[in-house]
Amino acid sequence: MSRPDTFTPPPGARAFQLATSRGKFAAIEMPSAPGAAQRGTALLLPGYTGSKEDFIALHAPLAARGYRTVAVDGRGQFESEGPDHDEKAYAQAELAQDLLSQAHTLAETAGTRIHLLGHSLGGQICRAAVLRDASPFRSLTLMSSGPARISDSQRQRVTMLREALASMSMEQVWDVMQAMEATVAPEVLAEQPDTRPLRERWLRTRPAQLTATGRQLCEEQDRVAELAAVGLPCHVLSGARDDVWPVELFDDMAACLGARRTVVEGAEHSPNVDRPEETARAIAGFWDDVAPDGPSPAAGR
Repeated sequence: MSRPDTFTPPPGARAFQLATSRGKFAAIEMPSAPGAAQRGTALLLPGYTGSKEDFIALHAPLAARGYRTVAVDGRGQFESEGPDHDEKAYAQAELAQDLLSQAHTLAETAGTRIHLLGHSLGGQICRAAVLRDASPFRSLTLMSSGPARISDSQRQRVTMLREALASMSMEQVWDVMQAMEATVAPEVLAEQPDTRPLRERWLRTRPAQLTATGRQLCEEQDRVAELAAVGLPCHVLSGARDDVWPVELFDDMAACLGARRTVVEGAEHSPNVDRPEETARAIAGFWDDVAPDGPSPAAGR
């Protein structure tokens, strides 16, 4: 679980409902900083068990570089609506269509195509969206998001979670996870003395969303060659360590994509939380180097 330091948007940001052709999605928006040259708009998609709050520490440094950022909760994540028990609603194709509706809405309001960034599971949903329709995007950044299914150890953990959700309430599962973390990694809890926001996020996430997307993480196929054929500028960013996908897989994926490759030292699976300043600097540097964009295409949703 990604553990942001705060759930409070930074000064200048706003929480709002992003209205799209596929419904409304909870979002946090940060405009480019006053006085900064407006360089573009970016859509940020969180990972498994995460939320839009995972990107809070990135908004201000990206705004200072001239970027408007919009982080969203996907369908059934935290503050975005979704069914509790209908797993079909969370099929990857459905989530990709949700993302495309968000992207087209933002591209229309911005007047240009947008940059896309996905963390972990969010990166795989972003890839699926780009393969379906790349027209609203200027670039794709895959942050700690591997080419196919997650590692053996993580598949075991996700499978255990899916099995627990089949017979326990979200509150019961939370209590079990906290007890396990206190035993296995007490230093993590020591760094997060107030777990109330994390608990609220967990309880408001829909069980079917976790079950369906957990299955996706365990079964995802390698579609890197398909993505390379699209020709969209790509950036593969990760921490120096990662227990969800071996870092070497990110290296290979970047090579196949002809992508920029960034390793954030001192960070693990969530460089956006572990080293936000360095991560924002690398992201903005990549966006700066993407070719300038003209008017957004009038693509259908």
